[in-house]
Amino acid sequence: MMHFTLNNGVKMPGLGYGTFRSEEGSDLAKNVKHAIKVGYRSIDTAFIYQNETSVGQGIKEAIEEGLVTREELFITTKVWNDGLSFDETIQAYEDSLKRLGLDYIDLYLIHWPGLDENYVTVWKALEQLYKEERVRAIGVCNFEVPHLKHLLAHTDIVPVINQIELSPKLTQEEVRAFCKEHNIVVEAWSPLMNGELLTNETIIELAEKYERTPAQIILRWDLQSDVVTIPKSMTPKRIEENFDLFNFTISEDDMKKIDALNEDFHYGPKPTVFDFGR
Repeated sequence: MMHFTLNNGVKMPGLGYGTFRSEEGSDLAKNVKHAIKVGYRSIDTAFIYQNETSVGQGIKEAIEEGLVTREELFITTKVWNDGLSFDETIQAYEDSLKRLGLDYIDLYLIHWPGLDENYVTVWKALEQLYKEERVRAIGVCNFEVPHLKHLLAHTDIVPVINQIELSPKLTQEEVRAFCKEHNIVVEAWSPLMNGELLTNETIIELAEKYERTPAQIILRWDLQSDVVTIPKSMTPKRIEENFDLFNFTISEDDMKKIDALNEDFHYGPKPTVFDFGR
């Protein structure tokens, strides 16, 4: 397993199991446990996914069955900061912790910046949680360069992570360059573009060349681009395939072919216009 060292010294697995659009229920709990059995040590969820309870149940069962210890896991969840106050943000953390059934969370993220600058207040609450050692690391999601600049100018702690939509069709060069300059690790959500990239002609050609699945090509591209990646699947075979990334390397020329697929295409909402559905 490849690990990334965050700017506070904490090590994070480069590959995680994502749960976006995975419904609460026994199937998700079963798949979280299966992912852990396969070898995943990083699990990503969020309040807005409405599945923290099932994610926590899968973690609990994996620990009880001796598949892993809590200390070996890296659990991420996110606050849906739609106008939250400082105190409401602290309470949101408490609520997520309870739903997950955990004593602490490894990485707590602001899910979206929104169209105002309320994220500064929310971030200061995350800073307090971190200073009180109630969370191992704090970061953000979907922050573009102006958001990051404003945050850094008004707060004390530099985020360890910026989790953004990133795929071969959306390589996010400007954000990645800024994050690299400030020692912020980039993490990709929707790395497979909800499966739509799996039929891309270039990706298929490379999959055939390397005798891999199209998903494995894209996820390996992430890792070789120094990007943490969190593919989501509810199919046990796909969960296993997505983890099998560490015994091949994509050549530099082929990496450039994937880079060249960029169209600055957002499959999901754009951070500059998304305002929590208000």
